[in-house]
Amino acid sequence: MSEDRPVGIVLVSHSAQVAASVAELAKGLAGGASAVPVAPAGGTEGGGLGTSAELISAAAASVDRGAGVAVLTDLGSAVLTVKALLAEGDELPEGTRLVDAPFVEGAVAAVVTAAAGADLDAVEAAAAEAYGYRKV
Repeated sequence: MSEDRPVGIVLVSHSAQVAASVAELAKGLAGGASAVPVAPAGGTEGGGLGTSAELISAAAASVDRGAGVAVLTDLGSAVLTVKALLAEGDELPEGTRLVDAPFVEGAVAAVVTAAAGADLDAVEAAAAEAYGYRKV
């Protein structure tokens, strides 16, 4: 992968504020990571709590640079919404992958790894590895 084709990252939360805040946190902890396209997809179109297939699709399209898109989710129905979009086959950019990772720690790991120029497999592995981060 070249630096002009980074992996895109979509952060799906039931809350627009949570998705945006985690995106800001991950980019900030990655030194700004301005080269990594990160898009929050939180809440519903009307601003309520929930998930929106339309917001997720739009976010994925906005971060797609041709190197794949890693999608991280917060809770169960967000996972189901992304799985449904992937099953449709044409709702998300080619190379979009649902990543099984903790939302906050996984987002940080994904953005840091993508900022280093890693491919989608490495971004997914780094995010998933965040399950092993111990706090105590």
